[in-house]
Amino acid sequence: MLLADRVQAAITDRVGGVSMAPYDSRNLGGTVGDAVAAVRQNREKTAVDLGIDPNRVVFMRQVHGAEVAYVTEPYRDDPPGLDAVFTDRPGLALGVLVADCAPVLVADPVAGIVGAAHSGRAGTAAGVVPALVTAMASWGADPGRMTAVVGPTACGRCYEVPAELRAEFTAVLPEAWSTTRQGTPAIDVRSGIVAQLTAAGVTDVRHDDRCTIETPELYSYRREKRTGRFGGYIWLDT
Repeated sequence: MLLADRVQAAITDRVGGVSMAPYDSRNLGGTVGDAVAAVRQNREKTAVDLGIDPNRVVFMRQVHGAEVAYVTEPYRDDPPGLDAVFTDRPGLALGVLVADCAPVLVADPVAGIVGAAHSGRAGTAAGVVPALVTAMASWGADPGRMTAVVGPTACGRCYEVPAELRAEFTAVLPEAWSTTRQGTPAIDVRSGIVAQLTAAGVTDVRHDDRCTIETPELYSYRREKRTGRFGGYIWLDT
């Protein structure tokens, strides 16, 4: 999809790849137990389907933290432990892999800078999304010009947690307080991320608001445990 002038973004699903069960079929995650060759083929096919160069996609070694890096090329076989990246290089796609955590895609089309963050419960509490906005701003982006997309994630009516964990998380982000449909304690990660973006000065916030737990065509670790990863991609047109 065209997110803004010169900026393309995409959210994949689990359909149309070559992986066998329980990773069937477009698994993009390389550290979940799937066959290496299948993951490589799925990543190449996905890039081609999106119209990007398979050799120009940045994937991170996601560690549920708040580290951010500026990138000019893919990491290849030895990515560092990061949960957000940004670039000003046209044609370099940034990928985030998830299966209940939120992929957050951010762009300032005027500055020509795009970024991507992996923001699950731990990364959201650590502040990975505001860290990405700050890092992009340090390179000349303006939060007031940014557009952000918060992709599919476990919704606040499904993401059940112990009461103590909800209390700990919402002490940092009270907007994330939620309960499940059964009335048990829960966390609304999406609302927490929106609050962080708003506080950072980003007002154009868009959503793919599908719940991963409730959506069969998306991978969900909470629903399936042993499963694959779908992706969020963002890039500048060449």
